[in-house]
Amino acid sequence: MTLTHSLKTALGGLHGNKSRSALTILGIVIGITAIMLVLSLGAGAQDLVLDQVQGMGSKTIIAIPGREPSGPSDFANVFLDSLKERDLQSLENKANVPYAEDVMPIVFGTVRMTYQNETYQATVLGGGSGEKNDVMGEIFDIYPDRGSFFSAADVQSKAPVAVIGSKVREHLFLNIDPLGKKIRINDKTFQVIGVLGKKGQVSFFNFDDMVLVPYTTAGQYLLGRKYFDRIVVSATSEDRIRETVRDIEETLRNNHNITDPEKDDFFVETQADLAERVKMITTALTLFLSGVAGISLFVGGVGIMNIMLVSVTERTREIGLRKALGATSKDILTQFLFEAVILTLLGGAIGIVLGSGLSFAISFAISKFALNTWSFSFPYLGAVLGLFVSGVVGLVFGLYPARTASRKTPIDALRYE
Repeated sequence: MTLTHSLKTALGGLHGNKSRSALTILGIVIGITAIMLVLSLGAGAQDLVLDQVQGMGSKTIIAIPGREPSGPSDFANVFLDSLKERDLQSLENKANVPYAEDVMPIVFGTVRMTYQNETYQATVLGGGSGEKNDVMGEIFDIYPDRGSFFSAADVQSKAPVAVIGSKVREHLFLNIDPLGKKIRINDKTFQVIGVLGKKGQVSFFNFDDMVLVPYTTAGQYLLGRKYFDRIVVSATSEDRIRETVRDIEETLRNNHNITDPEKDDFFVETQADLAERVKMITTALTLFLSGVAGISLFVGGVGIMNIMLVSVTERTREIGLRKALGATSKDILTQFLFEAVILTLLGGAIGIVLGSGLSFAISFAISKFALNTWSFSFPYLGAVLGLFVSGVVGLVFGLYPARTASRKTPIDALRYE
């Protein structure tokens, strides 16, 4: 018997038992659908996070206080107050960091804001520069839709001025024009000089839900700090990033009297480093969830083996008749293997279509009602692997039933009732 004839016979057997065939592939359909969902939504989430991380620009370098964590135990050994005014002045010195175009310290924390009878809790972000106007806008690529940013003079004088995000404006002012209005931030009066349009997430900051003030004002009057949470440095060009990183590290080590890099009380991170780390984390999480979803493929394989065994038992007389007419054990084995593989491949194809459709629908809903930047991503590699794994599952779990069928003798099979 040729392979073509075995294939036609297998298709005929499946067509004659449509309900059983549908139930047989259900586990495979669910497994592949789950994997496609995880891979597609995981890719969409990764793209979203990477876009947000890279929102500060590829030339941006961030100095962060504390030792770079490499495990859970490292979080007990951080030095959150290691970056101070002296470090800022050293980094602003062109002799120390010649390729630094902009240097901006950052402090942030949660504050309570009030305007008349309205109260709102938001994140305050203190930034700016005492030498250059609009440095915060240039680094974060944000500019007020109305009004303006605080100036270098405002930073130097610790002026009580604020630029508010779109959500802050909606909660505190409703339909009132906020420009020039006085608000209370942690019981200190500030004047609103600018309003941001809807910006969303840039790196790890949601500017819609923030109030921006000079870092000098935030440090002294709102957060009570004499150290910085971050120092952001913008290199003159992408080609100078590594040199700038090296200069920043050497400058900070000199300031902190550190000779052994293993004892650094700070670490420096580029946007490329951060993006790679985020990508590694999201990829690992996606693979883990895919592995969990893949368990259903194993369950589906066991189900296929059980149902195929039942099918072999029910078709015992058919097997005996075919053998009596000249079919060999190899022909019977091939037929039942074809049936198992066809079922799993069909289940895999249905799972790919169903998973892709659900992923597209969920991605569309997220982009429409929650995150405008969420995009649908079709995992081509996942689809190919899904079909391949489906075929392997059919081959592996269909082998035992197929061998059981092929070993039946014609006489015993024809006598079976």
